Amino acid sequence: MNNSEPHPVVHVEYPDWVDSIVDWTRTYASDEDRMRLAIAVSRANVESGTGGPFGAAIFEAQSGRLVAVGMNSVVRLSNCTLHGEMMAFMMAQQRVGSFTLNTPGLPAHDLYTSCEPCAMCLGATLWSGVQRLVYGAGREDASLLDFEEGPVFPESYHYLEERGIKIVRNVLRDEARAVLELYRANSGRIYNG
Repeated sequence: MNNSEPHPVVHVEYPDWVDSIVDWTRTYASDEDRMRLAIAVSRANVESGTGGPFGAAIFEAQSGRLVAVGMNSVVRLSNCTLHGEMMAFMMAQQRVGSFTLNTPGLPAHDLYTSCEPCAMCLGATLWSGVQRLVYGAGREDASLLDFEEGPVFPESYHYLEERGIKIVRNVLRDEARAVLELYRANSGRIYNG
């Protein structure tokens, strides 16, 4: 523990490789284009050794403009809340200057994540202000690596859908699962539970 500061300070930033993977000026037209970016972020995170095999991206729904990306940064930044989706939410909200992406005057936003969200990230999806959640690999794919995804039930998704969040499942699932397999093959650290 660092006792030199009277109060802890949390500093969250992207790893150095982000700008070499992410084209911030590109328009991402389709679900597949957007999911490929989330998967590319997850793969770069594994290959660079900067975190777990989970990546996310937030886009303006209609324009396809990228707002933010997120990558699992739990171990890198010593913070159990820094899952890929949580990083994407934080960075997107900073970028638009609002605690919600559903502020009047903002366009609708969608979350793309390389793997089905855990309980924390699914809950944060409701509060984030996104209108759509699109995921690649499924919870059972992450469970094969012994990642504990927490209490997520069919009712959890029904709750989100009843509040207007559309759920799209298994987009490019095989590509997303390949990153999980890469992490397993590299003996990646399982840091929860």
